[in-house]
Amino acid sequence: MTSPAVCVESTRSLADAIGLMLTNRVNALPVVTENGLLVGVVTERPDPRNELETRSGHGRLADLFRSSGRQASEYVHSHGRKVFDIMSDQPVSVEPGTVLRDAVEVLLLRNIRHLPVVENNRVVGMVSRTDVLRALLPLIADKTAPSDDQTIRASILKEYQDELRLGVRNIISVEVHDGKVELNGTVTDERMHAAARVAAENVRGVVSVADHITCVEPFEGVTIPPPPL
Repeated sequence: MTSPAVCVESTRSLADAIGLMLTNRVNALPVVTENGLLVGVVTERPDPRNELETRSGHGRLADLFRSSGRQASEYVHSHGRKVFDIMSDQPVSVEPGTVLRDAVEVLLLRNIRHLPVVENNRVVGMVSRTDVLRALLPLIADKTAPSDDQTIRASILKEYQDELRLGVRNIISVEVHDGKVELNGTVTDERMHAAARVAAENVRGVVSVADHITCVEPFEGVTIPPPPL
């Protein structure tokens, strides 16, 4: 995460918020009360939940179903000069101890790009999609770190058991020589075929993966050979 967080109070002007973003080279600011409590997020990008609502030029049919109160709310959001007018309220946050996978899931499910990190009711940082990529890069770079063949094979089989749950219909054998993995066997779903290859490629120490897995349709007996190497 990026820490310490650069926050803006909800009563500040939009110009103040823009100035903080430019000065600190950030794309989003947690919005807090004067007591430091998180109440929203303001970003340089429109909130996707409000983007459609704040566009001008609604169709006549849509206008029939929009109350005057809703129109007024949309006007404030698109023309407001205070942070509390244009911020995304009801913000989602995580704690400093949240695992990376859970933070990524929140970003994707909520279709947001920034996630405040809160500890003891105070904003201590901000997680963005850029931060996630930065955290993942060392893991990808270290994938080829030295590891013995036996450890590589055990790691692949463990991944198959824990994540793919192959079952009795999917039989895959794994051989490893000098970090080069060879996969053989049969599966009943082409998606399982692809997952088995990806799981092997992501194990630390793997140099290459030779995929000789065959996909067999369970009822028709149709065999789909692996793609040419």
